[in-house]
Amino acid sequence: MAIVHTYPELSKGRLVSRYKRFFADIELENGTLITAHCANTGPMTGVCEIGSPVLVSYHPSPKRKLAYSWEAIYLDNQWIGINTSLPNRIIGNMLERHLIPELEPYTTVKGEVSYGLEKSRIDFLLTDAATDRQIYVEVKNTTWAIANLALFPDTVTTRGQKHLRELMAVMDNSHQPTEAALIFFINRGDCDRFASGDQADPEYGNLLKTAIAKGVKVLPCRFAIDPPQVIYLGLASL
Repeated sequence: MAIVHTYPELSKGRLVSRYKRFFADIELENGTLITAHCANTGPMTGVCEIGSPVLVSYHPSPKRKLAYSWEAIYLDNQWIGINTSLPNRIIGNMLERHLIPELEPYTTVKGEVSYGLEKSRIDFLLTDAATDRQIYVEVKNTTWAIANLALFPDTVTTRGQKHLRELMAVMDNSHQPTEAALIFFINRGDCDRFASGDQADPEYGNLLKTAIAKGVKVLPCRFAIDPPQVIYLGLASL
């Protein structure tokens, strides 16, 4: 286990409503009603229960429309991460610290690199100077769970389907040693197994099976939210 993130100062509240994808009305412990930014634009299956305790961070800035960000919700006797902008930052930090041995060896890490036939941007491109080997790494936030089984996606994701096609294509078409990896950031600590959410998006499930058969690495990384910290627990089983 390793501490991989520390939140800024957090305030507790209660979820009143979530609407227009980006907005969440939250009643703070002192009774103040605020509107917080919700970075998770998906359906948030199973992790958007009205009345549940939540955590928000405060970022006053004239550049922001909303000063508060919704960070986590308390369900199933645990905190579950809600802020979908956080996983890429945490994985980037972990890659810099070489905390994911399944992706070794590499010497450089670059983020948001353009690639692919469908004009995509990969989350991270790892390069090993000694061998010229490259690894294209895509990150997907995961909060949907049935018992201890984490599932992705929780809705049809044409963008996710495209990313799987791109990862397979880059392995087939590269002129140098090239690998691809898909990190599922399991943003809750109670899941030790992972599977594709075929009931939500069967096409994604079929593409993921094909990608695995072609050699795309699938790394379901488990994280526990223990405010103010996020702790890496290792890999879930497939």
